[in-house]
Amino acid sequence: MSGLRIASLRQAFGMVTTKRLHTVKTNRDTRRRRPAGPSRRHGRALLAAAAAVALALAASACSASTSGSASSPAPSPSPTLSAAHITISPRNGLRQAKPNHGITVTVRDGTLTSVTARTGGDAVGGELDSASTSWQSRWTLSSGTQYVIRATAVDADGRSITKVSRFRTLTPDTTTSVQIFEGHNVTYGVGMPVMLTFSKPVEDKKAVEKALVLTSSRPVVGAWHWDGDQALLFRPRAYWPQNIKVSFVGHFDGVQTSPGVYATHTIHQQWSIGRSLIVVASASDHHLQLYEDRKLIATWPISTGRPGKETPNGTYLSIEKANPQHMVGPDYDIQVPYSVRFTWSGDFIHAAPWSVGSQGYANVSHGCVNLAPDHAQTYYEMSIPGDPVTVTGSPKAGSWGDGYTIWFLSWTDLVKGSALHKAVRVGPDGSTLVRPSALKKSKAKAPLGRPKPDNAASS
Repeated sequence: MSGLRIASLRQAFGMVTTKRLHTVKTNRDTRRRRPAGPSRRHGRALLAAAAAVALALAASACSASTSGSASSPAPSPSPTLSAAHITISPRNGLRQAKPNHGITVTVRDGTLTSVTARTGGDAVGGELDSASTSWQSRWTLSSGTQYVIRATAVDADGRSITKVSRFRTLTPDTTTSVQIFEGHNVTYGVGMPVMLTFSKPVEDKKAVEKALVLTSSRPVVGAWHWDGDQALLFRPRAYWPQNIKVSFVGHFDGVQTSPGVYATHTIHQQWSIGRSLIVVASASDHHLQLYEDRKLIATWPISTGRPGKETPNGTYLSIEKANPQHMVGPDYDIQVPYSVRFTWSGDFIHAAPWSVGSQGYANVSHGCVNLAPDHAQTYYEMSIPGDPVTVTGSPKAGSWGDGYTIWFLSWTDLVKGSALHKAVRVGPDGSTLVRPSALKKSKAKAPLGRPKPDNAASS
């Protein structure tokens, strides 16, 4: 053994011997107070324990001498926290979040790998930007609703971090309701606009237009148009394609329509556009042309409004029909068969057996388009709301709002009525807003594809 090992061993034995002598002395002092025990065997046990300690120290000395140097301090652990920093808005714990602001998740010094937003199990739709550093909810949030957002991001070294935010949107004191005219699974004519009405005036018209989605089974281009502050209409640039399905979603819940006024529900509706049925009635030529499926199927003699009661020019739409229709005027009170209304003020296409002799030659009616009974019955049975009815050749101009007059407008004027001044491209996957200048020129022609420009002007 080396000197170090021998010294350690001697020191160990010396310590044990000293301890044994001390123990023996203590036993001697207390001999009279307790019976004598097996002191010799106890001593041998202590010597064995001391030897074990000495061997352990020797082994320790060997191990230390093998390393050749003193032990080094343990290295510091590498940092495990991600450098990415996630921000969620609205902030955690907020109780009166504004629903029209939506949800925004951003990350600094990292990229987002997952974002989920839920309301009691319902997922909230959103979009991640191309750099994966920002996520934005797609629509406004529901009012008076609890939301839970969980976002995960990684930094440049792949270290992950997750952040959770819980908040509640405000319950508005003042609300507005929205109605859509179109009925569920009802079929309309190719000229029918989508018509929305609001119970209170709308100031933030842009926010409303951004909340609207249309889909159609065939591609369509159109635009939204505000008629005042409480009516919003969508009209295609040309007539709707025949025999298609159309659906609408208005993501109004959470939209602030005016300061402090919120819509609180979402509208879903679907309907159909049927075959094309178009009427062109000439007050000057005294004849009506009827087109079905974009083909001329009939030319009938008519009589329109006499002087002072002229039938107004313009491209209207059939509104409703009745058989008979009760009509009352200064000098008449009668039930009129096979009547199809196209103005609110009382213009109809209807049967008029009393004017058959003048039909095709002179205008003798009180403003309606008179037909022979069999012709009127044929049209009546074919007509549905939204079929275009164009009156031409009259000295009287049409009046905006007297009927469904959205087709009085040119395409340019229609787009000007949009708060966003955007066109809408509609298809099976939904609708997108586009610049009108980005659209290809329409190939639709009057009278089958669209009406003539300035169709409501006097002749």
